[in-house]
Amino acid sequence: MAEQKSGVEIILTRILIWFPSLIIILFYIPNALDKLINHDQTGKIVESSAVMITAGVFILIGTVLFLYNKTILIGTSMLVFYMTFIVLIHMYKGKPSEIVILILMATIFASYVRKPQLFHQKLVTRQQ
Repeated sequence: MAEQKSGVEIILTRILIWFPSLIIILFYIPNALDKLINHDQTGKIVESSAVMITAGVFILIGTVLFLYNKTILIGTSMLVFYMTFIVLIHMYKGKPSEIVILILMATIFASYVRKPQLFHQKLVTRQQ
């Protein structure tokens, strides 16, 4: 028999499911806003303001899509795509890339915690 969860358990479960996602967006939103507000940064691989603004908008859109359950796969893909390029840039410049890789993995983990069925292979059966 399945046990009924109390109201406190349901709320606690919800908080624990959303906690990794909230931690992740605490990284992405300030990063995106920094690219939008402070778009003329120097010392970057690409010093174009247009590229920085585009990256900021891309991160914000990815974050919004990541937070909405129906578009979590698209948002996760956008954020992972962005972070993969950041990992490659860090490796190219000889900067430490471990933290960036952890953020990339944490993004995938947060997506998995919220919607694990996205990561399970669906069996396709043929009717004969």
